[in-house]
Parts: sequence; structure tokens; C-alpha cells
Amino acid sequence: MSRVDWFRGVGPMSGNTRSHAMNASRRKFNVNLQKVRVDFGSGKRTLRISTKTLKTWRKKGLI
Repeated sequence: MSRVDWFRGVGPMSGNTRSHAMNASRRKFNVNLQKVRVDFGSGKRTLRISTKTLKTWRKKGLI
């Protein structure tokens, strides 16, 4: 299963990890995905959304 937010479509990003000597090696920043049950008009579905999306939905009262 891919690590992609269902709502925003945001996936992993890449970057560098730096040692104390400033040597660079590539790394991946994964999205913090959570499984959430959402009630649509036709029924409930389990979605994998990021915590940023979850925070916004809770603020707007969608969950």
C-alpha cells in the first residue's frame, strides 16, 4: 500500500540526512498517515489520511 494521503495526494518527500561532519546521504521523509473511519452519505469508509488533513477536518467539524 502506498504512503499517500487519500485527500490531498501528498506522498513521501526526499532529502538529505547530515552527519556531524556534514556528509550527505539520501533519506525519505514519510507522511504521517492514520486510518480514520469517515461517514459518507452512502456508508462508512476507512481512509488513510495525514495528520495535517485530520487536524484540519477536526477543526472544521467534518469528523
